[in-house]
Amino acid sequence: MKKFKLLFLLLLVTTITFAQESPRKQATGKIGAVTATVDYGSPSVKGRTIWGELVPYGKVWRAGANANTTFSFDKDVKIGKNSVKAGKYGFFIIPNENKEWTIILSSKNDAWGSNGYNQELDVLRMNVKPMNTDKNQEALDYAIGEKEIIIKWAKVKIVIPVQ
Repeated sequence: MKKFKLLFLLLLVTTITFAQESPRKQATGKIGAVTATVDYGSPSVKGRTIWGELVPYGKVWRAGANANTTFSFDKDVKIGKNSVKAGKYGFFIIPNENKEWTIILSSKNDAWGSNGYNQELDVLRMNVKPMNTDKNQEALDYAIGEKEIIIKWAKVKIVIPVQ
């Protein structure tokens, strides 16, 4: 009977781990000589209003689901005009209605969601202009481009210049 209980518990943990509503994903690529990796939980729209409702305007958002979204660079980079040392950073966004959005890299990269965010740990804070798109991106998606990190979700696309 103990073996059956142990097996049942193991199956339950495995099911919960692998059947997440917002699965963990990674985007990895080269920006010049730098290897960049984004690790994130990928929620889906599922008919919901994302911007301004599920993700409120004017508040720090973890830029994904569940554990923190992180950006990792194996060499120093420039994001916009800001120098960023090689390393792993927590990534956050403050979306705003009808104006630029703020992207944030934090030295704290192991928080659970936005609850662990502390502005004093910001390494980078920069405004970017979100682009509205006609096509709905159902699942949150990050991609590494030749000179940028691209974020798409719902009908919004954000391009973060990296060199």
